[in-house]
Amino acid sequence: MILITGGTGTTGTDIIRQLAEAGAQGVRAMVRDPGKAAFIKDAGFEVVQGDFERPETLDAALEGVERALLLTAPDPRTVELQTRFIEAAQRAGTRHVVKFSAIGADASARAGFVKWHGEVEEQLKASGLAYTMLQPNSFMQNLLGSARQIAGQGLIYQPVGDAKASFVDTRDVAAVAARVLTEDGHEGKSYIITGPEALSYHEVAAKLSEATGKQVTYVPISAEDFRAGALAQGFPEWLVDALGLLNETLASGEWAVVTDVVREVCRKEPRTFGQFARDYAAAFKSEV
Repeated sequence: MILITGGTGTTGTDIIRQLAEAGAQGVRAMVRDPGKAAFIKDAGFEVVQGDFERPETLDAALEGVERALLLTAPDPRTVELQTRFIEAAQRAGTRHVVKFSAIGADASARAGFVKWHGEVEEQLKASGLAYTMLQPNSFMQNLLGSARQIAGQGLIYQPVGDAKASFVDTRDVAAVAARVLTEDGHEGKSYIITGPEALSYHEVAAKLSEATGKQVTYVPISAEDFRAGALAQGFPEWLVDALGLLNETLASGEWAVVTDVVREVCRKEPRTFGQFARDYAAAFKSEV
């Protein structure tokens, strides 16, 4: 039995679809709201109600599970919530936990997502469970959150200067996850999952322009302006702080690394940003 958590989120949805397309059997998805899981049932998979904030539900979800995907929504309590899951997996006798982590995960980082994921990685490694760490770079799909602005203004605002990053398509991240969850041989490994090229936001804007037929321009802004804008949009302060740290890392050039993980694990070429832009061109054209 394979357990998927986070199956109704952006990447989790892709993982469910990849498993269905691969004909995976014995898949169970733990969801907080079964009303959002109709597509999981349609794929022929089991759905159970569970919540990381209700530890008693984790034991039931993990019953009989051999492999589990540990994926939670962004939360300042990531360490607490994911630790509960690891402990429940130990009690259930789960053999292998695949942790959805982050590029650069490091328990010694000063704060934010990379620190939280790094701390959980260390706990998982010390748990006695077999593990695989998935460490994706920044998602191409993150730009969809700014699609209306890009369509309306033709502008992308980011506080990272001319730095480059090997942005990755969530569909490729999901493909790696699906392989790791259904094959042996990935235990004890950490996979940094990237796209096939490192691009600056100037290059991202150019590729969006080509795909949409509309001029898109990147406007570098200051970290202070990013923070003020995010708070004005109603983002919680903890998330703004965490995103600010990620932007600092991207701006440093650390995310420009390109790996062959998608090619080696999935035996296929990773999607380029140009492919992503063409696939989602309609979203970046529509102002509705």
